Amino acid sequence: MKRIFLIALFITTASFAQKSINNFKYVIVHSKFDFVKEKDKYQTSSLTKFLFNKYGFTAFLDDEELPADVVNNRCLALTGTVKDESSMFTTKSIIELRDCGNKVVFTSKEGRSKEKEYKKAYHEAIRNAFASVQALKYKYQPLKNEVIDKSNDVPAVVNPTVKVVESKPIEVANQPETNKKNVLYAQPIANGFQLVNMKPEVVFQVLKTNVKDVFVIKDKNGILYKNGNSWFAECYTVDGKVVKEYKVKF
Repeated sequence: MKRIFLIALFITTASFAQKSINNFKYVIVHSKFDFVKEKDKYQTSSLTKFLFNKYGFTAFLDDEELPADVVNNRCLALTGTVKDESSMFTTKSIIELRDCGNKVVFTSKEGRSKEKEYKKAYHEAIRNAFASVQALKYKYQPLKNEVIDKSNDVPAVVNPTVKVVESKPIEVANQPETNKKNVLYAQPIANGFQLVNMKPEVVFQVLKTNVKDVFVIKDKNGILYKNGNSWFAECYTVDGKVVKEYKVKF
């Protein structure tokens, strides 16, 4: 009887946590975690932001320009951080989300890594911890009395410098020669689109997420999102974050 009660309590608690998290529109990630000495050391904050976006959230670093609605109402956002519980031979990371009242609303299972190099170890541990975030299947659900403002969902992006990796050519018919090189054309594929340029060739394959105008870039550590009339591919490489602006014709 006691076991049945504990199982029922666990299911009720998990369902409440998921329902509560779905009512938050954004996640603001610390640009510096307590266990590192510098901002985004080992790209820990950038990776955390990327993984939140990958699993359906709209995430920003706390030193980025934020949408107007969350600037005016901080309680629309959760604060995301990584807790370090490492031992001598194992790197251990836990993802934690707090509301505007500093109340913990979600704690992930512990992600672990045996890698000796700091960057590899933190990345593996954080990614493993995000299995719990993925399991939430987050989808934003505003409260009934909440006014939805979609005018400022994504901040401006500065200094785009990403280099596009070329893929095998495909056919694109009747495209005008006056289009700029950064114009891409979307062609539907399973769960998303392939984006082709004027040559023609596939530049990206992007997969749908639960967030409007945000896609995961397939086989790359990055996302594609819309800001105004432009789209931005934001990717992470060994050298850091790189971004490029595109015009996408859907």
